[in-house]
Formats: sequence, C-alpha cells, structure tokens
Amino acid sequence: MNKYQDLLSIVDKLRQEAPKNYKRYYPDAEEIEILENARARSFIHLFLKVKFGLIEFNDRENYITDDTSDGGIDAYFIDQESKILYFIQSKFRNSDRNFESKEITFEELLSMDIKRIVQGEECYEDGTKYNGKILNFIKRLQQISDLPNYKFEIVLLANVKQELQPKLSRITGGYPVDIYNFERVYSELVFPLISGSFYNVKQLKITINVDRNSAGHRIQYYPITRYAECTVNALFVPTIEIARILFKYKNSILKFNPRSYLDLVSGSVNDKIAKTITELDTNEFALFNNGITMLSDNTVYSDNVAKKNKAEVLITNPQIINGGQTAYTLSILYERFLKNDTLQIFDNKEVLLKIISFNIEEGDTAKTEIDKLKLIEEISIATNQQSTVTEADRRANDKVQIELQNKIYSDFGLFYERKRGEFGDGIRSGYIDRSKIIERENFLRICLAAQNNPVAARAGSVNSFFEKNSFDSILPVSDNYRKYIFALKAFEKISKYVPNDSNAKNLGRYSITCVVANKFDKDFAVEKFDELTDQYVMEIVSKWSKFEETIRQEAENKKYYFKEIYDKESGERIIETNWTAYYKGRTLLTDLKKHFEF
Repeated sequence: MNKYQDLLSIVDKLRQEAPKNYKRYYPDAEEIEILENARARSFIHLFLKVKFGLIEFNDRENYITDDTSDGGIDAYFIDQESKILYFIQSKFRNSDRNFESKEITFEELLSMDIKRIVQGEECYEDGTKYNGKILNFIKRLQQISDLPNYKFEIVLLANVKQELQPKLSRITGGYPVDIYNFERVYSELVFPLISGSFYNVKQLKITINVDRNSAGHRIQYYPITRYAECTVNALFVPTIEIARILFKYKNSILKFNPRSYLDLVSGSVNDKIAKTITELDTNEFALFNNGITMLSDNTVYSDNVAKKNKAEVLITNPQIINGGQTAYTLSILYERFLKNDTLQIFDNKEVLLKIISFNIEEGDTAKTEIDKLKLIEEISIATNQQSTVTEADRRANDKVQIELQNKIYSDFGLFYERKRGEFGDGIRSGYIDRSKIIERENFLRICLAAQNNPVAARAGSVNSFFEKNSFDSILPVSDNYRKYIFALKAFEKISKYVPNDSNAKNLGRYSITCVVANKFDKDFAVEKFDELTDQYVMEIVSKWSKFEETIRQEAENKKYYFKEIYDKESGERIIETNWTAYYKGRTLLTDLKKHFEF
C-alpha cells in the first residue's frame, strides 16, 4: 500500500463517522460520483481535525461549506485564540497519480468570493444567492465584535504550479496563502493522524477543586539546576481533566516522553490503573498512583475564576514527560465511557500533577535551549521508574531516529516505530494495518546485516544494540536508510522462497539479507525495490544449498564446525554439521563474500 491508499483509508474512516442520516456520506456501491464527492468532503474533515483539533464529526461539519453556490469557499475556521480567519479551498483527486500531479487552475482560484462575503454580501455579483452554509458563516462573522483585529488567511489543499505561486496573493485579493500540496498532506496531515500527534496545544487549562474536602491546594518550589532555573507546581487534579487532555491531544503531548502511550493489556500496569477508576468509588487512585510530570514554558495558577471552590491552571506548551501510561489509560476510559454517558466513574478521583516550568527569558541563547533539552532528558530518565525504561526507550527521541522516521515515511510510506505503541491509534482506528509498521529492534538487526555483520544481526542482544556506543555505530546520520529498507524488504520475502526444511529458513535469514543488501545500488528507483528484492532473494536462495555444500569442504570449517562419524552397521562415513555454530561463527562473512562475490 502506498501513501495515497493510506489517505483513502483515512478519508473513508472519517466519512463513516458521519451520523447515518447524513446520506451524502453513505453512497451505494454503484454511486461512484457521490462516493468521490463524499471523499472530497472528508478530506476537508481531515484538515480540520489535524490542524484545529476538531475531534467530533459534527464540530467539523459545521465549518464545511462545500456545495453549490459556496462562493469558492469549501470550508472555513475561526481561530478565536490567534484571531485568524481561515478560508479553505480543497481539491481532492481520486487517483494517486492525479493527487500528486494535478494542479488547481487559475479559474478555480478566481472563484473565491472572499471579499464580498466578509463585506456581508449574501449573493454573487449576478444576484445568485450563496448557499445556507455561507450565509450562516456571514452571520457568525457578524457576531465577532472585534473582527477588524482578525487576520485573514487562505488555505489551499491542492497542488499549485510553481510559476503561479508568487502571484497567489494578487489573485486572492492580497490575503496570505498557505499551500498544502500532496507532500505536505502526507507529512503534516496523514502521518500525524496515524501517529496520534496531530494537534499541538499552545495553552492548556485545567480546572481543579479547592474546597476543604479536596487536595486541590498546591505546593510551589523554585529549584536552581546546573542548566536552568525552574518553577515546580505540585497539586492534585481531577482525573477527568487528564483524561480529556490525552483523549484530545494524544501523542502530541508526549513528545519528550521516552514512550508513546501503550495499549491496555490484561495484567499490565495500564489494566491496574483502569481498575482503580472503574471498580472503586473512592479516591484510592490518588494514593496508589505515582502521578504525572508535565513540562511547560509557563504556568499560571488562579483561584479567581468566578467558580465556587474551583481554581484554574494555565499551562503553556505542555508536554507530559512521566506518567504517560497513566494519562493514556485515563483517556481510553474517557473515550469508552463517553459513548455511554457514564463519565461519573471519574467523580472524586484525583491524581498528583507536577508541573515543571523553565524560567528562560525570550531571546536567551541557543546554548540555553540546548541545556534545557539536556535537563529534559535527565528528568525523563530519572522520573520514568513506574515500569522499566529500556535502552531502546531512551534512544526513542534521538535526532537520528526522528530523521530516520521522517525519511522512511517520505520515501516509502512506511512507519518506523521509534517509540513503542506510537502508531497504535492509527491501527486501532483502521487507518493502517500492522504490516506497515517497522519495529525498531528488528530494523536494527536488518541494519547490521546490511552492514556485513549477519552474525551480530542474528545472535546479538537487542539491549546491547541500543547502548549508546553501539547504537551510534549502527545508525550513523547518513542516507543509508534506503539500503536498509531494501534489505528489510528482502528479509521479509525470504520465507516465500525458502523450503521449510532448509537451514536458510531460520539460521540463514540474516546471511541472505546481507548478500541481497550488497546488490543494492543508490540509483535504484524506490518503486523498483519490491521487484528487485524479489529477483535477488529468489536468485540467492536457489544457490544456497550449493553454498552450504561448498563451505562444508573448507578445511577451516571442518576443523571448527564439522564432525565425521562412521555408521557402525554400514561402515559409511557420515559428516554431521553443526549449522547453528557455523552461522554464529567467524568464517561466515568470509565465505559469503567468496561465494557470492561481494
């Protein structure tokens, strides 16, 4: 499956979120044109969900105006916080080739009637009335008391000719234009949705209890570290507040956490967390749970919020660095019980929240920012003790891993899982299937095989791979990722061609992968990888029996790995082969190079 097919899967899932009475989203199988229109509309839903965090279908649908007499505006969004008014025009294409190559026309751009609409005109110049959605949009604009303070921005979900781009502002009435071509759609809409990191919250508001029966009063402390001065706020917050936050922001609020959120598994820490909420009416949760640590650029606390026995905490650019499992489990429960309108399971249950703010003034040096990231890493390692943090977890946010993930997705549409469970949301939602996920441990073994180290690839310890020195040598910053994906595709195809009784089935898989990786040429076209790896794997597997027979005759191999015995009855000489030892041995690579000439 390519990236466009993932996009199709997503728009179809979003289409199916529509209530059943929205007939336009549920065409019959033979109604191809209606299906294409429904997908085009759901494509706008994708943008609104990812960019503005509109989780619910009806919330997004209210902003979509796409229909006859829409004034060239397919959707809009009013960002009251940033005071920006977005006008959206979208061109969805119904094939991967068209989606990546077909461009919006000059005439389509000219059709945007923005100026008339913001001036309150209710019809085109020829007197044709705008549709009801546009008229409702005009009414909403009229209700904004400080509309002159708003900036206007046009969003084009379309490919635009290079020579047309400098002229866009003039064509669209002088408004700035943000273009989401096919590449940006894949990298900034599709990938973030699948990874559950699609909406970055700028400021978070948490409401807490401050009555005499509540633990709502806070402790504030000002530790000075060798990197930066900090402010720490510690307070108990309602579990439902944390549940709502993770339900909406998912992985986007866990960027500095060494793990992504993990699925609820029976017997896991998550399952125990869930039972403390679902099976108890009292507040043992506050005692049993270690709490959540959150980073912020600024934290403001106030109990002057015109709400009795309540206070509010405003957190700027929040990130959960510890307690991600706790927070995610609460969000899963929230999602489950929201459907049944039984959120009272969260009543009177609180969790300890520690908020660390870095007191860095605007304009401070880049070194200060680097120091801040070092401190974040150290806090992350020190505080994540609720369950074991492996070396693989510690390396999850390394720059090379982030770059690798981006490059692999950009070129191949595959999802390198640098954090465990990172794409669980995309799988659970049906956007992708698990076959598109590259597990990090297996990938490092493939890298070793491609680097002519098949022995370590098969027999090495996963934990040792992720130790700092080993990890840096296996994954240096380079463009070798294409070779590694070539090797990965070969590895996955070996079982298709190897007989079940062959040593190559298990013992020799990384050796075969090593040989195929040495066939790689940097000029190979990505779209040819499947065909070429099929060809090379089939060719090399067909020669494997001959290879094993040949190396058995080598004197050095006989000495170390083979034993001759005689059958007592027949007197026949039999050579017993210790293939397990051979495929771990020091002569393997030399034999591979000699036999397969690389």
